Amino acid sequence: MASFDLHSRTRAALIHFSGSAAVAALAAALVFLLWFPNPYEAMAGGLGLFVLIISVDIVMGPLITFAVFNRRKPVTELRRDLAIVVLMQLAALAYGLHTMYLARPVALALEEDRFRVVPAVDVVHEELPLAPAPLQSLSLTGPRLLRTTMPTDPAAKFEALKRAITGNDLGTRPKYWQPWDDIARQEVRTNAKPLAQVPEQGPQYHSQAVLAAAVAKTGAPAAQVRFLPLLSRYVAGVVLVDAQTGNVLGFAIFGPA
Repeated sequence: MASFDLHSRTRAALIHFSGSAAVAALAAALVFLLWFPNPYEAMAGGLGLFVLIISVDIVMGPLITFAVFNRRKPVTELRRDLAIVVLMQLAALAYGLHTMYLARPVALALEEDRFRVVPAVDVVHEELPLAPAPLQSLSLTGPRLLRTTMPTDPAAKFEALKRAITGNDLGTRPKYWQPWDDIARQEVRTNAKPLAQVPEQGPQYHSQAVLAAAVAKTGAPAAQVRFLPLLSRYVAGVVLVDAQTGNVLGFAIFGPA
């Protein structure tokens, strides 16, 4: 009887695991095709957060099922127990996905001489009505490329600098957002630096090899590629840009920040 019970519990846990894995695959499609498109799963920390959430979810659910499943229970009691397990698991998954929704990158913002990856949670939401019309809502399909403008009024400039010290840099403040345009491209052309000036990240990151591969991936002549720093909580890297057009060509990601 004991071995039969072990067999039944294991089978129930494996069935639960298969269902959990299928749900996790659907969640992965949502997260990595819409909210954190490549390469932002690394640049915005989406991959690590998703693995943590899903690992706990698809492991703990089947383990709890293994613990509570017992064919000697009345059918109504067994169904109730399994339903509670599934509801708890779905609630945990929903909470995890909500966390990822808040962490999703909504902007790659040019702050004069650098780019910042801006997650939704960092945006000063009360300023969204002050942004240009196309930028008054946060993207659900990956970050928008945009530029920021430093105010010229002394009082407003002081306020912006003071807010930046507390963590609300220009890239997080919609009132200073502007669509990507010729002014942005000119700022890129003016401030971009030669690839030879890319900071060495340390031998463990193989910086030169990573940089060379990233430049080759752009398809542009190496002599035409420049860079600007990339500000991200999760990775050390640079944004590769076209010295002639000011367009963003790609990214060189060296490793964890």
